[in-house]
Amino acid sequence: MIEHPPTGEQLLRFYIDAGVDAVLSEAPVNRLAPIAEPATAAVPSAAISPAVQVTRPAVTTVVAAAAAPPVPEVAAMAAREAARSARTLDELRDLLSGFDGCALKATATQLVFARGNPQGKIMLVGEAPGRDEDLAGEPFVGRSGKLLDLMLAAIGLDNGSVYIANIIPWRPPGNRTPTPQETQICLPFVRRQIELVNPNVLVCLGNPSSQGILGTKEGIMRTRGRWMDYDTGTRTIKAMATFHPAYLLRSPAYKRLAWQDFRAIRKMIAG
Repeated sequence: MIEHPPTGEQLLRFYIDAGVDAVLSEAPVNRLAPIAEPATAAVPSAAISPAVQVTRPAVTTVVAAAAAPPVPEVAAMAAREAARSARTLDELRDLLSGFDGCALKATATQLVFARGNPQGKIMLVGEAPGRDEDLAGEPFVGRSGKLLDLMLAAIGLDNGSVYIANIIPWRPPGNRTPTPQETQICLPFVRRQIELVNPNVLVCLGNPSSQGILGTKEGIMRTRGRWMDYDTGTRTIKAMATFHPAYLLRSPAYKRLAWQDFRAIRKMIAG
């Protein structure tokens, strides 16, 4: 039993901190439950006098079911085919805007594609947009984005010299972690994005990015700070995994290690 139930203000603050920013209805709805056909009242023929029985045409009731996203395997295959067909970044953005294979698109405000300079020497890839990014339509514009900008400025880089994207281009509800299926569906698009940008250095921010793009199996603590090779399809570029800025905001003690990584990145770019 809760001796002191939370006040309305405390509940509202809890939901805001948890990432809830919209209420769809007053009562919960199970949108995964099958749609039941409406009941129809049947009148037994025995209850109708033979003198008044009539023949009526059969009426078929059609129940419109909500369009469900394709199964992950089919969606991932469609994503690979669509991504391969993109010849430019603008075409890739348009393909993503029209792609319905990922259910996250239905709950997000808009597509979050990229920011920065596609001709920059360095490309950074994070995990997924947050609330601020979902509203702005650009990645890394919230608190973690401001920290990332400071880290880049510390090694002499700015928005005009880097290109920044995410594996997932739509915000997951409540800023939850994307599922493995969602990541696999979106991965072909970010791989094609890397190929089209063709940077000299690729930086994966956080564990989901490094595991999805670089195929690492260990945690970020073991993989960060090590140079790896990434094949863009046309050439091999240098890639490194480091901490996601959001993690550094929660664990500032690791900023020292992130600084070491960014100094190594700057040295690699200077070549």
